[in-house]
Amino acid sequence: MGPSLVLDVHSGSVSCLAVGVDGEFTVRVENENGTPHLVRTALIAARTRNRIVSHGDRMAFCYLDPASPRERACRRMMSGSAELALGHSRELQLSRLAAKMEGSTPIAVARHWVDLAGPGDRTLAADPRIRQVAHRLSEGAGRQLSAEKTAAEAGLSVSMFLRLFRAQMGTTFRRYRLWARMLRVATLLETWPDLSTAAVEAGFASPSHFSSAFHAMFGLRPSQLLAQGVTITAA
Repeated sequence: MGPSLVLDVHSGSVSCLAVGVDGEFTVRVENENGTPHLVRTALIAARTRNRIVSHGDRMAFCYLDPASPRERACRRMMSGSAELALGHSRELQLSRLAAKMEGSTPIAVARHWVDLAGPGDRTLAADPRIRQVAHRLSEGAGRQLSAEKTAAEAGLSVSMFLRLFRAQMGTTFRRYRLWARMLRVATLLETWPDLSTAAVEAGFASPSHFSSAFHAMFGLRPSQLLAQGVTITAA
């Protein structure tokens, strides 16, 4: 949550709930031929190319695992298509609480905000094999997991594993692994101020690879975001 930024077209690895804190914003998705929607809240599905233009000073973005109960709860409180849902039933509460949040805000307040957005939890994947893979990806040691090795360990062909992962997780294995690496960078930056080193440690081939992937996922370069003096808290 913070100042509105000029975002390029991008496509997230997981679902994203966007909230205009002090004003509306325009969202366009490519699957709708760029039809503009002037809204206060929007839930944009994973792997959906979109562009957001804010008309206020501040925005809040909440990233939700696509197959989690929390994401499904959030979606039920909105209306629209699988790619783009609009008009959260609690958007006034979400915007008012977000307006009070800053870097020193207790994590409990942020968690309450997320509970308002989508009551539930981030429990993933009914299949224990996929659940285990998601857990390993979320750990630092899982950053280099390959689909081939993971499929073999699960006793599945690569094609079957990739289909099962997408069905259970709501996004592809490659995209979820990329998301896990992004989260790893955020965790490392809490105590490791060198972005280049953190990116490589998280599994990116190089700092430029991380920067390009970040831009494709969020619509801006990491240097642009960090220049805002952001507070990063892993919880």
